[in-house]
Amino acid sequence: MKGILPRLKQQYEVLLLSSPGEGLDIVCEKYGIKGYGVHMERHISLFKDFVSLIKLVKLFHQVKPQMVHSITPKAGLLCMMAGWLTRVPVRVHTFTGLIWPTTTGIRRRILMTTDKMTCSFATHVVPEGEGVKNDLLNNGITKKPLKVLGYGNIKGIDLKLFSRRPEVMEIATRIALASKKFTFLYVGRLVGDKGINELVAAFLRLNNTMPNSRLVLIGMLEERLDPLSEDTQRRIETHPDIEAVGAKGGDELIAYYAAADCFVHPSYREGFPNVVLEAGAMGTPCIVTDINGSREIIKERENGVIVPPKDEQALYDAMLKMMTDNDSRQRMAGNARRMIADRFDMEFVQQCLLDFYENILKD
Repeated sequence: MKGILPRLKQQYEVLLLSSPGEGLDIVCEKYGIKGYGVHMERHISLFKDFVSLIKLVKLFHQVKPQMVHSITPKAGLLCMMAGWLTRVPVRVHTFTGLIWPTTTGIRRRILMTTDKMTCSFATHVVPEGEGVKNDLLNNGITKKPLKVLGYGNIKGIDLKLFSRRPEVMEIATRIALASKKFTFLYVGRLVGDKGINELVAAFLRLNNTMPNSRLVLIGMLEERLDPLSEDTQRRIETHPDIEAVGAKGGDELIAYYAAADCFVHPSYREGFPNVVLEAGAMGTPCIVTDINGSREIIKERENGVIVPPKDEQALYDAMLKMMTDNDSRQRMAGNARRMIADRFDMEFVQQCLLDFYENILKD
């Protein structure tokens, strides 16, 4: 949300709320906005959640906001509930993604129940994309009117930042020359439900027959939550054509997008993946799975390829096609940036949110 803060400040008094930490302090200082730190557990913890709720109720009673807008799941549940208890007039929650569609059993029922509660306490529910909207409606999470803002996404892409600027291309050239191999790129958390096990397995098969290929993984391993299989971790650590380079940011990350021949995002679930938008903005064709968000960004054979999730064979076939069908890949690369600019430019996405705020605050 930080990108829109200067525009919001022109029209509203803006307060920020999150769990306490350096990130909150930095953003508040940079944009001259007052912030409040209230610890909220990411996972279910009844006692800690109750303590957080009490703190939020006290805070909302103190500052008396006209509107509360929450985005992440736990903050959504607690803030919508606290807002209802303190009679905040406008209570908005944005669903950026849903966890329960890929879970089963009691965990699925609990997650669906918490989302139903969030919706019941909210006055307005905003799904980040059409896929999230359909999941909410088709599974009976809410009967409230749901509106996707623009074409979806809450952030948009800064096309000036994500461009082939000279300083970016200087770094990209060094990255490309370091290997001179056809580069598949992944950016995100290195966990199971991002499809990393299938990606590594598909790449190993591809590399056996196409040794002029490499896989670059940007992101951090999470060994506690949804860890990769032991075999996948071992392959990442030992295979000469798999490079796990850790977390990257700024122009260095943008340069990796520019240096890649193909971006691969084999996730099992998403809301609206910003990394696919970023890769497209840099003119990089994408292979994505047929899930919410990704299927709304990528148009089959226009700016990328869509494959089923959890399907190693389909992923292998798509990667092989990207390497061997140069004309098709070049055509998709040529379309990629334009298709992102037409629908997800940051200025447009921000204006959709500002228009939404203006409309609901009139009611």
